[in-house]
Amino acid sequence: MKRLAVLFSLLVVFSVSAFAKDAAKNLRIFFVDVEGGQATLFVTPQGRSLLIDTGWPGQNGRDADRIVTAAKSAGLNRIDYVLLTHYHDDHTGGVPQLVERIPVGTFIDHGPNREPNDEITEDRYQSYQKVLATGKYKHITAKPGDTIPIKGLKVEVITADGEMIAKPLHGTGEANSFCSASETRAADTSENARSLGVVLTFHHTRILDLGDLTWDKEMQLMCPTNRLGKIDVLVVSHHGFEQSNSPALVDAIQPRVAIMDNGAKKGGSTPTIETIRKIPGLETLWQLHYSVEAGASNTDEKHIANLEGPDTGNNLYLSIAPSGAFTVLNTRTQETATYPAH
Repeated sequence: MKRLAVLFSLLVVFSVSAFAKDAAKNLRIFFVDVEGGQATLFVTPQGRSLLIDTGWPGQNGRDADRIVTAAKSAGLNRIDYVLLTHYHDDHTGGVPQLVERIPVGTFIDHGPNREPNDEITEDRYQSYQKVLATGKYKHITAKPGDTIPIKGLKVEVITADGEMIAKPLHGTGEANSFCSASETRAADTSENARSLGVVLTFHHTRILDLGDLTWDKEMQLMCPTNRLGKIDVLVVSHHGFEQSNSPALVDAIQPRVAIMDNGAKKGGSTPTIETIRKIPGLETLWQLHYSVEAGASNTDEKHIANLEGPDTGNNLYLSIAPSGAFTVLNTRTQETATYPAH
């Protein structure tokens, strides 16, 4: 097992070395495969870092090890900010193992756990609180409208603890014609609806990550007015589950590229994949895993990091130039796709 782990680490470093040649000027984003959880690492040209979520606990530290491998390949010896979208097992569970393996500067969250009656969620929240209680880390409770101070990257908080920005972001605010195509759904009462969501802007390129924000909250955010405007890169909400990803959101923001951090049997719902692939102007849907449920609806094989079969832990990497051009690397195939600046 250790030999396999070492080989995996060497392959990741080799895969990214050539891809990272423009690190001095590009924003690099590492979509780490944590088997249907989330762990997305942003590294600015100045070497500042933001990790959104920490994957699962257990598995002998598998997810923490994969995150650290990605961080090391980016030349990091610490992670400046760790943003937890919410306290579910697949997003916050990896915190204790992560801090054992790499220094962290600041944790960012939405405030108290709002799903205390769920035993696993409350346990993960309490484990996270124990980490904060050591006093080793700074802590920010983020609110909609806040900006997170990361050198080289603008990070605007859109949603947090069930609330959302009151006004459209600068340059946005048009009527959303896609609201009528989205059915009305009952309010979600889980931690998903409390997700801490952000828009990240690098020069003129915009990335959206709303964690596991649910359909009902998307409708509140996007209807009748589109408060977000157009987005270049969409981190598909909720691993591609159909409880999220309404047309009112995904069609209105018109991303050029969508990246789905699904697992083989977690996320990647057939209706969601079909909705994403039909987004007006979408050039590519990338998936961390082939979705067993979706079958023939999956994106093209060359755009999937992990196909059916044993866990191979392949990642997707995104490099964004100041011009707005960006490149995606699939570590399974070692192939890249480049998207010119608009």
